[in-house]
Amino acid sequence: MTRKRMQVFFSGTVQGVGFRFTAERLARRFPITGFVRNLDDGRVEVTAEGEEADLVGFLKTIRESGMKHYIRDVEAHWSDPEECFKRFTIAF
Repeated sequence: MTRKRMQVFFSGTVQGVGFRFTAERLARRFPITGFVRNLDDGRVEVTAEGEEADLVGFLKTIRESGMKHYIRDVEAHWSDPEECFKRFTIAF
């Protein structure tokens, strides 16, 4: 099993529609840590760490959730984990 860090940027109409709260709720289904936050440019960032399969499942779950109608583009970056998160939270 391989632990990874996933940084994903969602664009579209992703702010003001409950995206962060949905991502936080969906993250509870997976043994992952990290955060979700709004960015000043209108995108939403999700940064998460965990087993690669869990992160892929989490990303797929977000993309197939009720938020799918608001997402125009998804940009994902993968790297080694930094092991700096205790849980998955909404960052403000």
